[in-house]
Amino acid sequence: MASINLIEAFQDFKDAENIDRPTMMKVVEDVFKTLLRKKYGSDDNFDVIVNAEKGDLEIVRHRTIVEDGEVEDPLAQVAYSEAVKLEPDYEVGEDLYEEIDLIDFGRRAILAAKQTLAGRISDLKKNVLAKKYEDRIGEIISAEVYQVWKKRFYY
Repeated sequence: MASINLIEAFQDFKDAENIDRPTMMKVVEDVFKTLLRKKYGSDDNFDVIVNAEKGDLEIVRHRTIVEDGEVEDPLAQVAYSEAVKLEPDYEVGEDLYEEIDLIDFGRRAILAAKQTLAGRISDLKKNVLAKKYEDRIGEIISAEVYQVWKKRFYY
């Protein structure tokens, strides 16, 4: 089961970064859809379900069961013999829903997703900060600078 406890992470971002839970859920969903596109070539037959109440993440793949040898699109169809291995009472024409485990993506893909997620969150933080002060453009503000990050530019 692809389950990650995300409640604490959502609450931390909501409190510390002023990023609301639905926005965080959308970002997490987008990151995992990107991961699916990289591994499978498309994310059309996958559902990424982020449950904010429980803090769970599930990835479900859905395909149609077809006769053996008639699989034209392996992303959308599965052979009957393969489906019966998972559940013996499947029939041709039914939909097969299977949960994708995060371990199946591999270590490198998970690390890449983690970096992508961190980058998207950083972009969200920048956007929140920019929106906070965009109505103050043109004002003269007196402040003290405690730290300068040379590699970061905010415009």
